[in-house]
Amino acid sequence: MRAYLFRRLVQSLYVVLGLSGLVFLILHLTGDPALVILPPYATAQEIAAFREKMGFNDPLYTQYLRFLGRALRGDFGASFLQGVPALTLILERMPATVELATAAIVFAVLLAVPAGMVAALRKDRLLDYASMLLALLGQSMPAFWLGLMLLMFFSVKLDLLPVSGRGTLAHLILPAVTLGSFVAARIARLTRSEMLEVLGQDFVRTARAKGLTELAVVAKHAFKNSLVPVVTIVALELGTILGGAVITETIFSWPGVGRLMVDSISERDFPVVQAGVFVIAVVFVAINLVVDVLYAYLDPRIRYT
Repeated sequence: MRAYLFRRLVQSLYVVLGLSGLVFLILHLTGDPALVILPPYATAQEIAAFREKMGFNDPLYTQYLRFLGRALRGDFGASFLQGVPALTLILERMPATVELATAAIVFAVLLAVPAGMVAALRKDRLLDYASMLLALLGQSMPAFWLGLMLLMFFSVKLDLLPVSGRGTLAHLILPAVTLGSFVAARIARLTRSEMLEVLGQDFVRTARAKGLTELAVVAKHAFKNSLVPVVTIVALELGTILGGAVITETIFSWPGVGRLMVDSISERDFPVVQAGVFVIAVVFVAINLVVDVLYAYLDPRIRYT
């Protein structure tokens, strides 16, 4: 187990370093940040002096090694526009994104897992068809369209929920539903397929032959053994939501990391973008590592080598 965890940690380090290098390269190919940061009336001498001060005249590999050395110490530099440490800006916005992602994944799991189980237990019946139809609709609706429709109906027409912002549970409902709907659809479909596969296994038929009630068969035998793929998709979707809630945060003016990074990319605020990518990558890798460890608990047949 320890050897496996060590290998995974080394692999995770390679992933984070590779991603940070790729983002660093792409950002520096988007244009000269000096032309965006400095005012339009800045002279050529002022631009040249700024580039020299910020180290933009150094070779690209030198800039990357300097960035990497600082990043390993938790120093991503100061925001070009706000003048404060980039990591501070990311960490200030991180609680809002974590709050939204957690609410979205909880909504998705509470809706999708029971729906997938019911669909499997009522295969080829009305509840099965209804559940899978809703799942198909959930996967088909783009987040920007669903968010706007929810805003129009619940906020504008019915005046039940706030249009934007963060602060109360009411502010969280619409963004969480928007972000969690697509995830819920995938989890429901996967839960149904895994439950159907497990319900057809020999050990389930044996449990029924021993006289166990259907509730006991489903709860103690079928459900737990179908959880490994479901936990995997939930963890992956949580990491995806943390890094990809940009559209939802923009629609609902949610003050999260995604919205901050989009603004920083358009303004070529490199330190903020790099700090955001680094933090999100670390969180995503950590989630995957935790899920790998959980596999052994959910399925004792899994052994780490």
